[in-house]
Amino acid sequence: MDRILAISDIHGELDLFEELLLKAKYDTMQDQLFLLGDYIDRGPSSSGVLNLVGELQTKGARVLLGNHEALMLKACRSGHPKYWNHWVKLCGGHATLASYGYQLDDFKEAIENDTLPSFIQTLPKIEEHLQLIETFNIYIELEDVIFVHGGVVPGVAMTETDPMQFLWIREQFHAGYQGEKTIIFGHTPTYKLHQNPTEHSVFFGENNIIGIDGGAVFGGQLHAIEWPSRQIISVERKKPTSVE
Repeated sequence: MDRILAISDIHGELDLFEELLLKAKYDTMQDQLFLLGDYIDRGPSSSGVLNLVGELQTKGARVLLGNHEALMLKACRSGHPKYWNHWVKLCGGHATLASYGYQLDDFKEAIENDTLPSFIQTLPKIEEHLQLIETFNIYIELEDVIFVHGGVVPGVAMTETDPMQFLWIREQFHAGYQGEKTIIFGHTPTYKLHQNPTEHSVFFGENNIIGIDGGAVFGGQLHAIEWPSRQIISVERKKPTSVE
C-alpha cells in the first residue's frame, strides 16, 4: 500500500463522498482507505452512502463506527421510544429514513405496539444496513497513529476505555490528550476546534491531534487526509453562480 486515506463525517452527502474519492484518485489496489464514522443522518442520501461504504469494505476499506450509526442501531434494535425519538427527531435520523423511502408515520404503529425491532427486520434494506453497521470497528491503531471517530480518553488505556467514549468524547480529549501517537478523528466540526464559524479546514492541534470533520453537511467541506504525508484533499458543494 502506498498511502492511507482517511475520511470522516459524510452524513449522507453521497455526491461529495464520490467526488472526494475521485479527486483523491483512490485506488483500491494501491491505497488503504479508513472511514471514521458518521455516514448517515442529516444529509439526503444516507442509504446510498451506506451502500458505497459496504462496497468499499468488501474491497479492503477499514470502516469505523460513528456515534450516529450507534444511535441508529440502538434505536432500531431496542425499539425503545426514548432512543427512537432521540435519533429521528434530534439527530437527523428522519433524513436517513427518508433516504430509504419512509416517513416517521410509517413507524408509528410499530412504536405504539412495541414491535419496532421485528418491524424493522421486515424492511430488507434497512435491516441489511443495520447488519453492515454491526461489523464496523471502534478504532484503528498503527505504530505511529490512531484513527477514531471522536477521540480517546486521556490517561486511560485504550483496552480499558468504554467503547462509546471513542465515539462521543469531545473537549476532554481535545484539551487533555498528551500522547505520543497522532490521533486522527472526526465527530467535532473543525470550525468549533478553530473557534471560527467560517473556518472548515482540517484542524492540526498542537497536542498531536488532527480533526478532519469539515462539517460538509452544514455547508463546510468534506476532507480526506493522506497518511503519513498529511496532505489534505477537500471538496465542497458548488455554490450557484449569481446572475446580474
